[in-house]
Amino acid sequence: MEIDIGISEQDRLGIVDGLSRLLADTYTLYLKTHNFHWNVTGPMFQTLHLMFETQYTELAMAVDLIAERIRALGSPAPGTYSQFASLTSVKEPDGVPPAQEMIRQLVQDQEAVVRTARSIFKVVDQAGDEPTADLLTQRMQVHEKTAWMLRSLLEK
Repeated sequence: MEIDIGISEQDRLGIVDGLSRLLADTYTLYLKTHNFHWNVTGPMFQTLHLMFETQYTELAMAVDLIAERIRALGSPAPGTYSQFASLTSVKEPDGVPPAQEMIRQLVQDQEAVVRTARSIFKVVDQAGDEPTADLLTQRMQVHEKTAWMLRSLLEK
């Protein structure tokens, strides 16, 4: 059935392309944060273990929202590791880094997700896609705040 929501097919496909990259970044960051939650050690263990759990739980909810927006726009959402690997800008860690390096990497990754979300706005604004703009704004707020909180742990 044809989709007639006031957004052209070309614009919907452009938005879906961006949202697919955002989904891949978010899922990869979810996996990385969960990995760090399991493997963090050192004097900040309790703080970081709980902080990472809060972060990966929020990310798990976010992937569903992003995927559902892709579906609402009429496209299948990517959902395999190989698809995510080809779309993401988030780097996987080599081994298990020390706690401070985990924090540094997660700051960079949170900022990368913000950049991906921000890069989608041009086509979203052009298409008048307010629901996607709202989703992107909310995601950017969460990732910017999380990056700030993580960054503050690195200050001396």
